[in-house]
Amino acid sequence: MCLINFHIQDHPIYRLIVAANRDEFYERPTAPAHFWEDKPHLLAGRDLSQHGTWLGITKNGRFAALTNYRDASEQKKDVRSRGEIVTDFLDSDVSAAEFMKTVQQKRMDYAGFNIIAGTADELFYYSNIENEVKKISPGTHGLSNHLLDTAWPKVVQGKMGVRKLVEQNRIIQPDELFDVLQDAEPFPDEQLPNSGVGEQWERVLSSLFIKSEGYGTRSSTVLLIDQENNITFVERTYNNGGVAEDRSFTFRME
Repeated sequence: MCLINFHIQDHPIYRLIVAANRDEFYERPTAPAHFWEDKPHLLAGRDLSQHGTWLGITKNGRFAALTNYRDASEQKKDVRSRGEIVTDFLDSDVSAAEFMKTVQQKRMDYAGFNIIAGTADELFYYSNIENEVKKISPGTHGLSNHLLDTAWPKVVQGKMGVRKLVEQNRIIQPDELFDVLQDAEPFPDEQLPNSGVGEQWERVLSSLFIKSEGYGTRSSTVLLIDQENNITFVERTYNNGGVAEDRSFTFRME
């Protein structure tokens, strides 16, 4: 994932609201969201290169999502796939707090990452760059390829969009969250971060929805968990920036 906007524990209808974009090279083989044959309790898209995932949920409500930490100077080689971190949490039964401690112990095995994990009642955040496990406070948050709630323009705008929907609507439609995610307008150069990838790429990567030659937003995911434990999970996949398919799953938490 390259942008995760979410709202937790501060709405009369929904315990957790997530709107996220996954950015990746177009050629990287990927399966759309489905309940995995080898792990039928787990709903997620799947990276067919390393067989992990970037965001998923289980039938009993365990949720996790991951972004890479962007640092052009990082030169780690022979590292483990970061996508296995999400899969490992979803496939376990340990608490999020305990899981994060385990990940913390293995932090040097991976290139830079951020992980959000837990349930609609309690989410935790950890980055192997910052190296501190944090319980996430109620309210609206955003995560891109820096630390949680870093004020990159796309993070600020994404949070504002989700927050506006939360404040103005008792019932939130998935399409309203997709509208927040599909803003492809780059931000002015003077607002861009300096993550070491060069001015041209900072500009390309600045928008919420990314379109470029060979790389961009591959999918958007909306997740809603209400007070009655009903789960709505919708993934919208894109073909070189164009809509390819919507896949929707609705079920009651076990």
